[in-house]
Amino acid sequence: MKRRIATDVAFTGVFTALICVCAWVSVPFAVPFTLQTFAIFLTMGALGGRRGTCAVLCYLFLGAVGLPVFAGFKGGAGALLGATGGYIAGFLFTALIMWAAEVILGKSTPVCAASAAAGLLACYAFGTAWFMAVYANGSGEIGLGAALMLCVVPYIIPDILKLILAMILRKKLLKFVPAPSPLRIRQKKCKPQKNG
Repeated sequence: MKRRIATDVAFTGVFTALICVCAWVSVPFAVPFTLQTFAIFLTMGALGGRRGTCAVLCYLFLGAVGLPVFAGFKGGAGALLGATGGYIAGFLFTALIMWAAEVILGKSTPVCAASAAAGLLACYAFGTAWFMAVYANGSGEIGLGAALMLCVVPYIIPDILKLILAMILRKKLLKFVPAPSPLRIRQKKCKPQKNG
């Protein structure tokens, strides 16, 4: 049991590092993008809900305490509370939606892909709402359409391609990633009471 827990911790650490590295990779495109969402999809798909969400939380924690693990080698509260910080925090919504889908509907590739798409939409929604709130507080009003054109629309096609690639690699990785350790709930043994 202890060995399986150690394996869980090791794989969680490896995929946390993968998210960090993918955040630093900038792909030249009409609008440059990173591989963060790809790493989130792959982490959740390969590790499963519990371990994958732990990896995402570790990544967010490392960035929150100031390590330069976010895109552009940024980190700290300033990155999370800035205009695009909502999209980073939105990764947690993606992870939780994928975990919930796994628990309710199973671990098949179609379920994983559909939940990843739903999680991405949640990340877009939360990030855009956050962007509009921060932008309004800082330099004036911005409409929903303008915010979407600036922060979402240019990244839709790259994110779809990243999702497809993550699902392809997930199938290959599942052969090498062991099942998570079971959650054990210790029950207290009740001593029989004597009557009389």
